[in-house]
Amino acid sequence: MNKFPLFIVILTICCSCKKKAELKGIDFRQEMRIFVQEISSYAKNKKSTFYIVPQNGQDLITTSKKPDNTISFNYLNAIDGIGREDLYYGLEKDNALSNATETASIKSFLDIYSKNGKVVMVTDYCKDLDKVNDSYQKNSANGFVSFAAPDRNMTIFPSTIFNKNEDSIVSLSNAKNFLYLINPEKYNSKSEFIEALKTSNYDILLLDLFVQDEELTETDILQLQRKTNGNKRLVLCYISIGEAENYRYYWSQKWAIKNGPIKPAAPNWLRNQNRDWKGNYKVEYWRSEWKNIIYGSSSAYMDKILNAGFDGAYLDIVDAYEYYEDILKQ
Repeated sequence: MNKFPLFIVILTICCSCKKKAELKGIDFRQEMRIFVQEISSYAKNKKSTFYIVPQNGQDLITTSKKPDNTISFNYLNAIDGIGREDLYYGLEKDNALSNATETASIKSFLDIYSKNGKVVMVTDYCKDLDKVNDSYQKNSANGFVSFAAPDRNMTIFPSTIFNKNEDSIVSLSNAKNFLYLINPEKYNSKSEFIEALKTSNYDILLLDLFVQDEELTETDILQLQRKTNGNKRLVLCYISIGEAENYRYYWSQKWAIKNGPIKPAAPNWLRNQNRDWKGNYKVEYWRSEWKNIIYGSSSAYMDKILNAGFDGAYLDIVDAYEYYEDILKQ
């Protein structure tokens, strides 16, 4: 009888139990609040007008995990807005109405941000015209700025702008619309991508730092900060702070098999691959080693964003705390 496979199973279980034990006692939500606050403080010290907008994780606004008055003001004061996906469309399935109970729950938190002067940016995933119109109308009625994304991979550039606004955008609160386009794979070059965006009048462009593995520069951003009509707009940069991505400049091939399990040589803050997004790996975001990748030096991600002249950062995977909370429930 071959006992080797049994040994591997036992070893895996033991390692899993050890990792789980190491997580006990950590307040994952508070650690994410602290992380966002640190990023905000660092960025705003370098550029006082820099905007910080976390995406999802809307329930971080209260320390009770409920939409009540126990607001975390340190967190609230560190950010300028909140992004949220799937509010009305896409929560269970793209181009499908989100569960009404879930929508109501999410909105109850988003309303707290709105009442406290923070801009709410909603991205719904729908492409049928009636659903697109419904999404825009519902979000607008709430006072939310929204974008109906026809493609979750963020590759499509809709030419029609809902709530079109010709005015200059001098602050985040002036914005009436935005374009979320972080995957420029349909463009052959960075210059082609920039020229396409220059023909639009969106109030906010939400972009990735890289186009075809080439960084956007201060010169590029200066061009993008003007609408076709010549008026000013804002350009925000997407950055994942709750997962590591194996297509980023900081990634080492020693860390994991390509789009597969992590290797023994992987850093201790790197965890399992996201089952829904190949190449994205969970991180222990409270560890200093990961934070150092995000901000604090010329090679850090946030520093690259700041040096490129972006108006702000759109922080994704802020809800990474849910992954760790689920581990402790198992």
